[in-house]
Amino acid sequence: MADKEDQKSAPITIKKYANRRLYNTATSSYVTLDHLCQMVKDGLDFVVYDAKTGEDITRSVLTQIIVEEESKGQNLLPISFLRQLIGFYGDNMQWMVPRYLEYSMQSFARNQEQMRDYFQNTLGGMFPFGRLEEVGKQNLAMFERAMRMFTPFGPQEEGAEQAAAARSEAEQSLEDLQKRIDDLQKQLSTFSKPGKPPAK
Repeated sequence: MADKEDQKSAPITIKKYANRRLYNTATSSYVTLDHLCQMVKDGLDFVVYDAKTGEDITRSVLTQIIVEEESKGQNLLPISFLRQLIGFYGDNMQWMVPRYLEYSMQSFARNQEQMRDYFQNTLGGMFPFGRLEEVGKQNLAMFERAMRMFTPFGPQEEGAEQAAAARSEAEQSLEDLQKRIDDLQKQLSTFSKPGKPPAK
């Protein structure tokens, strides 16, 4: 237990050299992006520093891992989402996007674990793919709608009243999304109770 706590408090240091080689200081060995990808999946925290400058380049390395995985056909990021995300760079609502995405992914991860536990415990690992696919489509549509709500804030010709109305609509969209997430979590909690069949 103490080892796990120490591991959480002290991330593993990875150094990136000019030749693009990555060096794991904890194991005193060179690693690849695939190794780092597996470390993320295993829940191992690490930071990556440029060996020459000492600059923290963790974000760019993690982004590189995502690009590598996408190039292998592991397509998790819809094209429409990527276009919208790119559109937020330099936007005056850019500051809100990281927090929104982080919260959304944390909620999704919690739901994912509850769904996995439910189906493994009650259905022996059999997933009703059709239903899950429909839920996924609904969540993605809501997410994209919420993201689009932030785009009207840029044009200069908008008056203060229009901007305030757009902001209010965006906030309402976020509240609606939160309610949907809360409702889904309540449904999942009923799934995990023994003796209760899943709601149709």
